[in-house]
Amino acid sequence: MKLHILDKSSIDEIVSLTKQLNPNTEINTLKKRHAEMFTFQSYRCFGLFDNNTLIAVSSGWITVKLYSGKQLEIDNVIVDSSIQSKGYGKVFLNKIENWAKEEGCETIELNAYSQNNRAHKFYFKHGYEILGFHFQKKIKT
Repeated sequence: MKLHILDKSSIDEIVSLTKQLNPNTEINTLKKRHAEMFTFQSYRCFGLFDNNTLIAVSSGWITVKLYSGKQLEIDNVIVDSSIQSKGYGKVFLNKIENWAKEEGCETIELNAYSQNNRAHKFYFKHGYEILGFHFQKKIKT
């Protein structure tokens, strides 16, 4: 299995997986959001390939925060639902962590939906801790 940094030419493949985590979001909306994310300099889209097939994706943002230093913030970590619970998530996370170390990151941070208990268990098992709450306020209607 290989980790690749994907670019906007892979949006259709990326969206096929991100739709699994966001089933209520229209495909065109997901494509538009991904296209916009690719315009940011600190954005990376990680893809895990098995025999040239994309089986997992994650968004990543390089940031620096006062409490953590240089960090990789990962979002939307998705392993194809048809192959979950077979160790691919662990492989994917390890490869992303190794990439972050090579980039000089001191920490990795992520958000998981509060109702996604399966993800919480997975991240706890891999050494992640809850540091606080993630708040959101919609400012555009």
